[in-house]
Amino acid sequence: MENKLSLSIILPIKSSKAKDFEDYFNKAIESIKNQQVGVEELVIIHTPEESLVSHLNGYDFGDLTVTKLLWDKDPSYMDQVNHGIKNAKGKWISLFEFDDEYSSIWFKNVKTYTEAYPEIQMFLPVVVETDDKGVFAGFTNEATFAANFTQEVGFLTNDTLQNYQNFQTAGSVFKKEIIEDFGGFKSSIKLTFIYEFLLRLTYNSVSIMTIPKLGYKHTNMREGSIFWNYKFGESVMTEDEVKFWIQTAKREYFFVEDRAIKYEPVSYTHLTLPTNRE
Repeated sequence: MENKLSLSIILPIKSSKAKDFEDYFNKAIESIKNQQVGVEELVIIHTPEESLVSHLNGYDFGDLTVTKLLWDKDPSYMDQVNHGIKNAKGKWISLFEFDDEYSSIWFKNVKTYTEAYPEIQMFLPVVVETDDKGVFAGFTNEATFAANFTQEVGFLTNDTLQNYQNFQTAGSVFKKEIIEDFGGFKSSIKLTFIYEFLLRLTYNSVSIMTIPKLGYKHTNMREGSIFWNYKFGESVMTEDEVKFWIQTAKREYFFVEDRAIKYEPVSYTHLTLPTNRE
C-alpha cells in the first residue's frame, strides 16, 4: 500500500490463555488490515508461553510487516510497551491492545491531521468504551471538547490533567522522539501509569490534540486485564491505595527516570485508654 504512514503499532501480549483470546485477536488484526492508510509495521512483544508463540507463528498477517519481539522477563505491560517502542522503525508510534479495534478510517484521519498540524506531537482518538460483551459503556478523550474544560478546545493540557484523570493512550499516535526525550511508561507506578505519562508529556510542553472522530474501540474491564485485576482480581486496590497512586503520579511526573516506589498500607495504632482508678 503506497498510501501509508511511517508508523509502528506496538502490541504487547502477555498470554493467549485470556478468555476469547483468538476472537479478540482476529478482530484486532483485521482492524489493522482494513485501514484506508497503511502503516510501516506491527510490533508484537510477547512472552515465551508455548501456546502464544504457536498462535503467532501460525497466524496469517497478510501483507502486514510484523516484527515479533520475545519478552522473557516479568510480563509488565509498561516494560513491554517501552521495549517495543525502543525497537520500532516508524517515525510515529501507536499503542494497541489485542482486545481492541481501530476504526477503519483512524490512520487516514491521523495522516490528514499530521499534514495539517505539523506542530502536534501526539494525537488522541475519541475512544468508544465497551464491556467484555461489547455493550457500550461510554466515551474517553472526548472531554477536551467540553466548554470551559481546557485552555484550548480539543487540546490536552497539564492544568486539565491536574483536575481530571480519565484519558486513554490506547489508540493514540505520537512521535517516537518524545519517548526518547521524555521517557516511556514507568513500571514502578501502578494503576495511574497512563496518567503520569500524560502529565509528564504536557509538563514538557508536548502538544496533544484529540481528533474529533471515533477512532478506537476499547474493551474496558475484560476479565484478566490489568485494570480488571486492580478492581476484581489478585491485585485489588483499596480506596486509600488508589488515592496514593494518583498522588504519586502527580509527584513523579517531574522526573523522566523511573524511580523505586512502593505502596505501604496505612497502619493505625489502637490506643487503650486507662481506666478510672479511685
